[in-house]
Amino acid sequence: MSTCVLVVDDEPDLEALLVQKFRKQIRDGTLDFLFAHDGVEALSVLEENRNVNMVLSDINMPRMDGLSLLTQLQEQDRELTTIMVSAYSDMANIRIAMNRGAFDFVTKPIDFADLEATIDKTLRHIEALREAQRRQAAADQARAALSRYFSPNLAERLASGSDALDLGGTRRDVVSLFTDLTGFTPLVEATDPKVLGNLLNEYLMGMTDIVFDHDGTVAKIIGDAIHVLFGAPSEQPDHATRAVACALALDAFAQSFCERCRAEDISLGHTRIGAHAGSAVVGNFGGGRFFDYSAYGDTINVAARLEEANKVLGTRICVSRTLAEKAEDFRGRPVGDLLLRGRGEPIRAFEPLNTEDYSREDTKAYAAAFSQMEAGDPGAVGAFAALVSRNADDRLASFHLRRLLNGETGTVIKV
Repeated sequence: MSTCVLVVDDEPDLEALLVQKFRKQIRDGTLDFLFAHDGVEALSVLEENRNVNMVLSDINMPRMDGLSLLTQLQEQDRELTTIMVSAYSDMANIRIAMNRGAFDFVTKPIDFADLEATIDKTLRHIEALREAQRRQAAADQARAALSRYFSPNLAERLASGSDALDLGGTRRDVVSLFTDLTGFTPLVEATDPKVLGNLLNEYLMGMTDIVFDHDGTVAKIIGDAIHVLFGAPSEQPDHATRAVACALALDAFAQSFCERCRAEDISLGHTRIGAHAGSAVVGNFGGGRFFDYSAYGDTINVAARLEEANKVLGTRICVSRTLAEKAEDFRGRPVGDLLLRGRGEPIRAFEPLNTEDYSREDTKAYAAAFSQMEAGDPGAVGAFAALVSRNADDRLASFHLRRLLNGETGTVIKV
């Protein structure tokens, strides 16, 4: 890259001497010189030439001296590196110039070998500044891209390089969590686009803020659906606990958001959440052209199926036994042994509950009814019927009651 030097000096012969001395650099394009005879003319030249990188300025000049010019340059929003030129006897002014931000100085009469060495040193300084700016720009760009996926703290670490995030994948133990907003497609057809856009943005912002609060990674947002990862890209020993807490917080926010929308006559459905823990291949699979942090594997597929299973079960959150067993102090009630589409073996699933709901008498009664159903006890019908009569909004208890009344037995459920 060419470096443009503005030489500010009232000596008439200096221009010809510099052009002759640096003819090779001028010819090969590494150096380019502009000239001014005092500070006033220098400011005019700088205004017309925004590509100047270095200023080589005498101190003693008519109209505006070098020190005044240096002060003017410091007040401008220009990244200029300045070398001052003055007689050796004028060291007091050179000292002032250095205090005002000059990078270096040479003395008169000019020793061109010394000047060339000083310019070379200054060029290296300028290139170091350019490299620092390039790195800062790259870090800012990375931070902007990463902030779409990761919590601010994690994005900062990744952008600064303290956590490696390479192209290609690595295998990690993760929790995969999916959310989906029900009834959104009909809403698209029936709602003003501006209202819909504001609604969706507010919903997604609230949901992703909760994910980031739990140090989760937003792997994908497709329409109103979100795919979240815990345990990637950085290891999280408590990723299962974080995932369950996040699922409950997401559910609470989604319910509150839904109720607020209904109060404004906007018919918005509830949010379904599914989560599973296991091994997955995670990484940036964008092909180098764009950032696309993704995850692949059976763990991801199971989590997606569990989210879909809520539709059949009547639940809002459905997580696997694997996740429940890894989460600290997990509280929830068993859903059943789900035979998910595409799998040969059923997966025991649970509905996570917050502390208040878990401590209710109905939760204990549900656990007892479920145990009866699991043991093949015909009394399970009456137990679930009693639950539904006390709480008609318990859709999971209603689901099991319908199953039993339709002649089904046991806990294996095809979804």
